[in-house]
Amino acid sequence: MQPPASATERDRTLSTILDATGATLADDPDRAAVRFRASGTGGDGVRAEIRIGRHSVVVDEPPALGGAGDAPNPVENALAGLLSCQVVTYRFWAVKLGIPLEDIAVDVEGDLDVRGFFGLDDAVRPGFGEVRVTVTLSGPATPEQYRTLAAAVDEHCPVLDLFRNTTPVTTQLVTS
Repeated sequence: MQPPASATERDRTLSTILDATGATLADDPDRAAVRFRASGTGGDGVRAEIRIGRHSVVVDEPPALGGAGDAPNPVENALAGLLSCQVVTYRFWAVKLGIPLEDIAVDVEGDLDVRGFFGLDDAVRPGFGEVRVTVTLSGPATPEQYRTLAAAVDEHCPVLDLFRNTTPVTTQLVTS
């Protein structure tokens, strides 16, 4: 499927997807459960080569952390996942709420203390201590409409939910 050529076509496409999904799930709510999957292998140094469906992604670290610096590192990819999910969620919810949205720009930054990753201080968590998201919206809607949209996005963005809430994770170790 080609991306829509104009904002009107984009919004029409998203509206069609929203309507079709709503109708399908009203008839069969069990179809709402979707499983996503990624798999990968370690490469040279700390590089990882990841497969997600028909896509390939490379993850690396900068030389200071043992990588070649050829690709974003895992925590940068996590921030990119949040950023891209915000864009998608803003687009869908703008259409769902009937709020006109021309452009969206998102900046995400996170603070991480590497002492947690390296096990140098057990009081420091290995993940982000804080993440900040700045969303810039433009279009003909009022600031109040955009605040309403932002509240809906904050409530429904799947990756933001991952950052904000505990998600059970199980790890299975396989040795050969």
